Amino acid sequence: MTRRTNSRIAGFTFLFYIAVAFPSMVLLTRATAGETMAAKLSSLALHAADVRLAAVLALLGCFSALVLAVTLYALTREQDPDLALLAMTCRVAEGVSGAASIPSLLGLLALVTTSGANAPETVAAQALGTFALEPAPLPATFFAVGSTIFAWLFLRGRMVPVWLAWVGVLGSAVTVVGLPLQLAHVLTGPVTQLMWIPVAVFEFVIAVWLLVKGAALPRASLNH
Repeated sequence: MTRRTNSRIAGFTFLFYIAVAFPSMVLLTRATAGETMAAKLSSLALHAADVRLAAVLALLGCFSALVLAVTLYALTREQDPDLALLAMTCRVAEGVSGAASIPSLLGLLALVTTSGANAPETVAAQALGTFALEPAPLPATFFAVGSTIFAWLFLRGRMVPVWLAWVGVLGSAVTVVGLPLQLAHVLTGPVTQLMWIPVAVFEFVIAVWLLVKGAALPRASLNH
């Protein structure tokens, strides 16, 4: 594909990813509302349709990550093929690990909606719920590392406005540091959500830029 085509596909996919990931998160948050695990499981059973829709949207988001992996690699490989390959691998891992969590969620839904003699014991269901509903920062961590590298390559190659690339580099780097701290329960509370704001701004703006302007040729290729 041409550079212009890759830019347009990447720009569209950024927006599509946002369009499916956000409602998926909202639906799942609503479906698992509750202070205790028992309350969460009861809510899950009452919102089965929302959970299935959230799973479909999440799967579309995983495919979006794969498309971005390929198109962003195509746009940045001339600047540094090794770093671009590492970033692509991280975005592929993001999509694959994200998809791997979907069967656990649907399996839990099947358990909590089963009645009669086949209904699971309360303790067992709550244990499975804790496993399936525990926030998993693994896909997000792969995303953060891949996003940081791709943004850095955009910055080095001056392929997008410098200020925009810096927002991507710094915003993504904050999540690279923050996610392991969140995994270790060192970082908790609203800050775990607020740290994503610069990344969201970067992805929305660069999506529009790639659709309208496209990614310029990197400096590495212009110097040859």
